[in-house]
Amino acid sequence: MVSEWRETALASVAVISSGKRPARVLKEAAGDCQIPVIGGGGPSGYTDSALFDGGVLITGRVGTLGKLFAPTGPCWPSDNALVVRPNSSETDPRFLRYALQQVIAEAVGMNRGAANPLITQGDLGRLSIGHPSLPEQRAIAHILGTLDDKTELNRRMSETLEAMARTLFKSWFVDFDPVRAKAEGRNPGLPQPLADLFPARLVNSELGEIPDEWEVGMLGDVAALNPEVWSKQTRPPEINYVDLSNTKWGRIEAVTVHEAADAPSRAQRVLRAGDTIVGTVRPGNGSYAFISDDDLTGSTGFTVLRPNTPQHAQFVYLAATGTENIDALAHLADGGAYPAVRPEVVAATPAVHPDNAVLERFALASGPLLAKMARNERESRTLAALRDALLPKLISGDVRVKDAGGLMERARSC
Repeated sequence: MVSEWRETALASVAVISSGKRPARVLKEAAGDCQIPVIGGGGPSGYTDSALFDGGVLITGRVGTLGKLFAPTGPCWPSDNALVVRPNSSETDPRFLRYALQQVIAEAVGMNRGAANPLITQGDLGRLSIGHPSLPEQRAIAHILGTLDDKTELNRRMSETLEAMARTLFKSWFVDFDPVRAKAEGRNPGLPQPLADLFPARLVNSELGEIPDEWEVGMLGDVAALNPEVWSKQTRPPEINYVDLSNTKWGRIEAVTVHEAADAPSRAQRVLRAGDTIVGTVRPGNGSYAFISDDDLTGSTGFTVLRPNTPQHAQFVYLAATGTENIDALAHLADGGAYPAVRPEVVAATPAVHPDNAVLERFALASGPLLAKMARNERESRTLAALRDALLPKLISGDVRVKDAGGLMERARSC
């Protein structure tokens, strides 16, 4: 650490307190229970009031230690958590977050519990953090915060893009809005050449009413199941590994790189652009994603669905990963501590198969949305790697703010 910086105990620049047990907690947000309850392991439920309106840091007191959460809105830290806030105007709140993030893993080594991990307010307060002048703090927080803000903007944009794609999928292939409109003599609200591709009536089927001349089947009819796996002879020298834990609700949050000899034994599924992956272990956790790159390898904990034709790619992804389908897989999972479904169960997901001309138009409409999501995801991984590399150097003073300008220009150009 450079000489003009001082190293200080967390307790000297922050107020540390314990969370509380809320009187009312629901597992899912409902009614007036919309405020997240946050413990040492993260959000654990919802309650009807807030202890803080953001601006706090939350870490574990009992149970899970060494993680840090920084909610941006109203929250209720639970009684197994510790709450950290600046104790004066001489400490920038966002800088404090990054400084504590850099050392919070050390809390695991402070464990004084036996069967259940435990630390105290005093324990946490002894963590040592760098504490430069307030202008330097603000400058550091600005640099790191800019990277995080761009990542958050990408996340929100991708949520909107996916919602648009799912809305269109539901309208065309679940609710059959264009067909119902034509059957009732209404304008389907589509360009005439597109409207002409949809049937003008619904007929009964084992799935209920479906458009005339469309067929009932399953996803396995339009996608190959787990089509490729690496062998010791065919695996590349470097494995870009996608794991269940880093894949959440359509986002691949991290790709880990391994030499072939050191790669996890589960790194076997060959992934190609256009594939859909769905986690089969605890499928209710939402470990699914649309694959946009050819150089990835997935865990054997994924089912891989490879579309038979390019125009099926978006259809397969949205059909396989709709909320109702993920919920259905979660209910079908069995196996005690690690409930799972077989890949064949995912491939057997019921699906209504439309005319190929409709599928082609759907691919033209939804393809750019998923492509933009993929670009956002790649950019966010780059930004996260840049932040993770820069954070310890800025927090320690090894890299000064004036020297980080080139990195900021790189972030702005992403």
